[in-house]
Amino acid sequence: MFKKVLALVAVVAGIVFFANLAVSQSEKIPAKSSAGSLETPLQNSTVVTNAEAVKKNDDPKANDLYAQVELFSYALTTIQSEYVEQKTPKDLIYGALTGMLDSLDPHSQFLAPEDYDELKTETQGKFGGLGIEISVRDGLLTIVTPIEDTPAWKAGLKSGDRIVKIEKTLTRDMSLNNAVKKLRGDPGTKVHITILRESEGKIQEFEITREIIHVKDVKDPHIIEDGIAYLRFVEFREDSYAQVYKNLKSLKEQGATALILDVRNNPGGLLNVAIKISEMFLPSGQVIVSTKGRHPSQDSVSISHNTENLFADWPIVILINEGSASGSEILAGALKDNKRAVTLGVKSFGKGSVQSVIPLPDGSGLRLTTAKYFTPSGICIHDIGITPDIVIERVYPPAEDEEKPKNGKKDLKDSKKVFEDIELKETANPDEAEKKKKEDELKKRMSDDNQIQSAISVIKGIRVYKKLQASDAVTKK
Repeated sequence: MFKKVLALVAVVAGIVFFANLAVSQSEKIPAKSSAGSLETPLQNSTVVTNAEAVKKNDDPKANDLYAQVELFSYALTTIQSEYVEQKTPKDLIYGALTGMLDSLDPHSQFLAPEDYDELKTETQGKFGGLGIEISVRDGLLTIVTPIEDTPAWKAGLKSGDRIVKIEKTLTRDMSLNNAVKKLRGDPGTKVHITILRESEGKIQEFEITREIIHVKDVKDPHIIEDGIAYLRFVEFREDSYAQVYKNLKSLKEQGATALILDVRNNPGGLLNVAIKISEMFLPSGQVIVSTKGRHPSQDSVSISHNTENLFADWPIVILINEGSASGSEILAGALKDNKRAVTLGVKSFGKGSVQSVIPLPDGSGLRLTTAKYFTPSGICIHDIGITPDIVIERVYPPAEDEEKPKNGKKDLKDSKKVFEDIELKETANPDEAEKKKKEDELKKRMSDDNQIQSAISVIKGIRVYKKLQASDAVTKK
């Protein structure tokens, strides 16, 4: 038994040392934590390249840490020998690591090998789940945003909804990691969740069928009017920059001279991608974001190196809301503080902590909060968010008037759809008709969105102001 205790002490000491050493002996790569779209949005990732031999640490605090390993190993061996059911050392160590990371903050977590593998896969934009991004806020499991065109979006879940029950289990004191596991499942299976919608003071029940989530990062790129382009992107993933750049170049070729950049309900994603997209709009030398951690090595300042300046003269309005988090807040904060864009909408979510992903030797990993984000003006995003330059609440248009069904007959809206479908099938070119129908629907969405209409007015105002400035400059000469 004594030899076993010594062996376990050595194993635990190695794990503790490795976790301490990992951040300083690493190189950064993109990574993103997600659980079937259930993710804490943004991370700066770390990969351990090699483990050095353990050296004696003279720091009294470190000595205190190692002194506690004996207590831990005693509890470990006691549980293994006395617990009513036999548990493997791996089960006990994984359980201890899960509890240790959960005790730190809502965004830190231990990733078992299968979870770590899934994390890397999900950064590519294809994953299984409901299609919601979640976090823990005020001790409650909270939906950051539902991803558009996913089961959660179609079911009617909203940013800010509190998940109070998953199936029959209350989420009180439930860790983010455990919630993710309960919400995951095979495509086609159903999960029952109960949410509290505080804005309405209601408890609501939802039964949602899981799906493989395919997310297209860029949505609805087009020119609205007078050279004012609109582009919305839903998350910062590996290929997001390429998609945004390609669409913006295309819009420029079509005659775009201004931009409405919509990051409402964009929960974030990869740090390097958020920085790269921000850089697209900022001249070389301007600060994008800074991070500050516990150690000086974790402090960094990201500066634009943009020399292309394709969109330098474009007036820009960024739309944000309570579902805009992390990467969206970095983008909005960078352009706002550098006076490169006007932000419009409502205050963003306020997720501004850095999670580093640290691989462990057996294929598992630690997702550890190591720093916080600061905008170029030095404002910490975390728990504060970005307050827009122009605060405008989203006002939704009233639903179309519908006649109530009488004597089992379809209502007016259903009748209209029947005739529209018949006309679509009988037209000479169904593909063109379908395209025209989608374009009409898009125009209607744009005209019904009061925040987009306000953004158009702001851009027109900026143009008038620039003309006046140019006129004054000519007069002075």
